[in-house]
Amino acid sequence: MSEQPSAGESVNFDFDLAPRQISFDISEDVYPLDAIYGAAYLFVDRCYVFLTRPMSHTVGVRLRTRSEADEAALEALAGEFANELLNQTLRHRISQSTATIREYYMARAFYGSEARSTVDALLAELDEEELAEDNLEVAVPWEKRD
Repeated sequence: MSEQPSAGESVNFDFDLAPRQISFDISEDVYPLDAIYGAAYLFVDRCYVFLTRPMSHTVGVRLRTRSEADEAALEALAGEFANELLNQTLRHRISQSTATIREYYMARAFYGSEARSTVDALLAELDEEELAEDNLEVAVPWEKRD
């Protein structure tokens, strides 16, 4: 069981600053790899994103800005990435917990007897209308020979 920080105590988010870039490591024990990828993907339009594997169960993230940025802007970028990482983690967990329900509904939609019979009935109705309007498009000769 992990220990929660008490009021007034903060949790450190360690990062390395360099010109136009900020780097930090993310533990896969805390955040699923899919959540890390999801957060990284949402930042590709704002900055260059580089992912590495510095050690087992750890993903290194380097965010490099497309233009000049000061230290405060880089720290804000890392903070936004951390927030998006939490968002993606929650989405991942919800996705896992509702996977069975989604699979059931998809199977029901594609293979359910009611949906299939409705589609078949509509197709049959369209066929009947076409046949009633145009008798199989059989050409009638202009002159009838005896």
